[in-house]
Amino acid sequence: MIAKITMVLAFAAIAIIIGILCQKHAGSVTGFILGGRNVGPWLSAFAFGTSYFSAVIFVGYAGQFGWKYGLSATWVGIGNAILGSLLAWWVLGPRTREMTQRLGAATMPEFFGKRYHSRALRIAAAAIIFVFLIPYTASVYNGLSRLFGMAFGLPYEACVIGMALITCIYVVLGGYMATVVNDFLQGIVMLFGITAVICAVLAGNGGFSQAVIGLSHVQAETNPDLQGAFVSMFGPDLLNLLGVVVLTSLGTWGLPQMVQKFYAIKSGPAIKQGAIISTIFAMVVAGGSYFLGGFGRLYSGQIEMSAAGMPIYDSIIPTMLSTLPDLLVGLVIVLVLSASMSTLSSLVLTSSSTLTLDLLKDNVVKNMDEKRQLIWMRGLLVAFVAISALIALVQYNSSITFIAQLMSISWGALAGAFLGPFLWGLYSKRISKAAVWTSFIVGVGLTSGNMIAGFFGHALVASPINCGALAMLLSLAIVPLVSLATKPVEFDMDIALPSRKSATDREIEAEARAEGLEEIEPLA
Repeated sequence: MIAKITMVLAFAAIAIIIGILCQKHAGSVTGFILGGRNVGPWLSAFAFGTSYFSAVIFVGYAGQFGWKYGLSATWVGIGNAILGSLLAWWVLGPRTREMTQRLGAATMPEFFGKRYHSRALRIAAAAIIFVFLIPYTASVYNGLSRLFGMAFGLPYEACVIGMALITCIYVVLGGYMATVVNDFLQGIVMLFGITAVICAVLAGNGGFSQAVIGLSHVQAETNPDLQGAFVSMFGPDLLNLLGVVVLTSLGTWGLPQMVQKFYAIKSGPAIKQGAIISTIFAMVVAGGSYFLGGFGRLYSGQIEMSAAGMPIYDSIIPTMLSTLPDLLVGLVIVLVLSASMSTLSSLVLTSSSTLTLDLLKDNVVKNMDEKRQLIWMRGLLVAFVAISALIALVQYNSSITFIAQLMSISWGALAGAFLGPFLWGLYSKRISKAAVWTSFIVGVGLTSGNMIAGFFGHALVASPINCGALAMLLSLAIVPLVSLATKPVEFDMDIALPSRKSATDREIEAEARAEGLEEIEPLA
């Protein structure tokens, strides 16, 4: 117990010290929310990865989908690495940085407002972010607190309040730079922690081969005649597995807290490096988490069950870890604390900056200078941490008991609304305001309507996971289709002409010219 407590206290102290040291970077609005757009590839890549993977993934999704799909759940982690990280960096990274700098946009709603020449779109996007990031933030507390309860026997309320206070202190003090520096250290802990946990769990089940043999004897409830369903390549339910891959991978392309990492990165060349680093990180952390969750059924006799005889999914991973030595449990606690606090800090920073710059400034509060903007952002940051903590406490005793439910609704609504308008807005000059409004309405309407209908037992799509994935795919299709029938917004997209170089290549040449190397051979 002493080892676990010491590790957690040391972690908390380091996080706060980093916040104090990073105060000098948080004296301006751009510095507070984007680190002055001067964040290197390693910090940016780890910030992307740690914001991506929290207790929602490690405790909630890994437990739930590992139970449902067995070892084939590992495909979710692979999809997160390839589609959610590598392709996101390649397709969105350079263009996002170039376009947001050109437009002077610091938030996603500001991008929409300036790209589509619409103040109303900017306000609507900010409202969507404010409403749907809060439930996701609340879900982060849930997974962490269950793990703390297993390790320390602490009440849920104490875990939520403690985590909220630590996160609030270092983000309020150091802003985005404190967040990314902490993310880097926390990411290192996550890489080592997930590797150690997988090795320990497999060793506790007789090694990899013996664990797989044991899992192969478990029958699938949906098809008892299917032999070895949980060790097969595609598992017992391929279609729903694909829905999870789409939601958790494609969703990062439209989530404001993820896309913001591309706003802040130092230069185009750094994006190439960050893409590789981020992909390797995702492969280890996400792939490892879902692979670990695939062995959850080996603990079926110990898993907490609901009154209906269904497993409490959020208890699966904590149960698997409960037999590990104290030192290793302490490492796991720090691992999940790292993942959760990095995600929480990113979410509340995005929420507070969006509400301040896109909703309050010039709309509610007139003549808001930079100093007042910083005060508002810090104050709202504290408020959002408190609100999300309160929701987490209320949710703990409500009917929404699975972490995955809260996350999938939030991801589906946000990415379903923003994915198409953001991606097409980066590359096409033929996009209309009507198409953007349609995507907003469909994304939010489909996920929210499905949730409300589900409360009355008439959900349009049975799984909120599949509903979120459908909303994202519809957004990608709706935007160009509606734009064909409506007037596009006039916007000069020919920044890559006549050379047709990539955004990254143009930045390399610009850096060379700035250093007096104009005579270098132009990039093809």
